Amino acid sequence: MCRLFGLSGGSERIRATFWLLEAPDSLATQSRREPDGTGLGTFDADGTPRVDKQPIAAYQDREFAQEAKERLSTTFVAHIRYASTGGLSPQNTHPFQQRGRIFAHNGVIEDLPRLEAELGEELSLVQGDTDSERFFALVTRHIDAQGGDVGAGITSAARWVAANLPIYAINIVLTTPTELFALRYPDTHELFVLRRGAGGQHGGRHLDAASTAGRVRVRSGALASHPAVVVASERMDEDPGWRCLSPGELLHVDGHLRLHSTIAVEHPPAHQLTLEELGHSAASQSPP
Repeated sequence: MCRLFGLSGGSERIRATFWLLEAPDSLATQSRREPDGTGLGTFDADGTPRVDKQPIAAYQDREFAQEAKERLSTTFVAHIRYASTGGLSPQNTHPFQQRGRIFAHNGVIEDLPRLEAELGEELSLVQGDTDSERFFALVTRHIDAQGGDVGAGITSAARWVAANLPIYAINIVLTTPTELFALRYPDTHELFVLRRGAGGQHGGRHLDAASTAGRVRVRSGALASHPAVVVASERMDEDPGWRCLSPGELLHVDGHLRLHSTIAVEHPPAHQLTLEELGHSAASQSPP
């Protein structure tokens, strides 16, 4: 299953170091379970998006998988891909960037011809073959239609997909230089949030968190003295503050680290896909 990770330091540019596909046991074994790409998205001081991604498995490029990515940014997105649609190429590897925003997705959306027909001119934003990038383009289209309101754009795009397309899940993380948005829909996959005070639950501690299988690890000494908000596909440490988003919940973290939550999509999908219906894509959505 693809793994999502998002981090916001609010208005504070913090330094964080990421290891993608680092595993406590054999990298070759672990990366064969999540073999199709890794990526990290951040913002430069002037707000320019910066995405570093590689469509290759750790067992094929051990040095890349072990290499630490150190970045300075206000917001971060990391993603480990297990392909459901689209081949192994940079264009199909998460995260994606469009109009100054960065986006990553875990799930499956089907009937891509109908989705493309709905995109209109925004289809030109799509460079690869994935459902994820097409959904991002739909979100971008709806943000423009909502006068630049990112949360309203995510909400209306997700509602349209839920009503019109077969879906398995559309868990997403979307970042701007000052904001982070996360959507969990429906209840297929979990997505967690942690509001972390400066120094963590015991105070004075830097952030050092890792997914249970070692696919994503992040460390930030700056968070010994600064608060942050973390979003991830799984709880990444023993902090009791982790909370699973409700089905349909859209989380917004603003530049002051204030959290706002709404139930953006109240109803179940019109066509909820099962693992059996996913066919060859089922492996990408199965729990690790």
